[in-house]
Amino acid sequence: MKYPVTVYGDPLLRKKAKTIKKDHPKLDEIIENMWETMYFSDGVGLAAPQVGMSIRMFVIDASSGADEEPELEGFKKVFINPEIIETKGEEWTMNEGCLSLPEIREDVERPDEVTIKYQDENFVEHIETHKGFAGRVIQHEYDHLEGILFVDYLSPLRKRLLKSRLIAISKGKVRPHYRIKVPK
Repeated sequence: MKYPVTVYGDPLLRKKAKTIKKDHPKLDEIIENMWETMYFSDGVGLAAPQVGMSIRMFVIDASSGADEEPELEGFKKVFINPEIIETKGEEWTMNEGCLSLPEIREDVERPDEVTIKYQDENFVEHIETHKGFAGRVIQHEYDHLEGILFVDYLSPLRKRLLKSRLIAISKGKVRPHYRIKVPK
């Protein structure tokens, strides 16, 4: 089942998500539906708050970046209860978009490398370090669990210039090819 994507203006996107346990109701179904929603929406990552659930989980399929970074071949992971241990390396700029901010893309600076502790869909704990595209997508999706959106990293001037577009999103005056959930 494809979930509607929660868009800018919904207070849920600004809340810190809650830790989940192995016995979380219908977790396998939620994960499957998140994958389906992400692929249908042409995303490379999707965090649970983006589909209306304030739980600490996101999914990423960064294999689309394998042309430039061969190590991303088959990079498809579920991150449950993640915790960023460290970010380091030179900050670099990349144009980012977000399913919760349809039709907006902006240049965002992030550190090159992230070390993250998380549990996979079987609740096996992992500690991994990722660089480049995967590191960026992990940081972007992790931000959703902390109530942070990529537009929060923009300069005050850029935010002012985007204000009318953000208001339009919050009122449902955008038409992405995927279903959205507009704030009440």
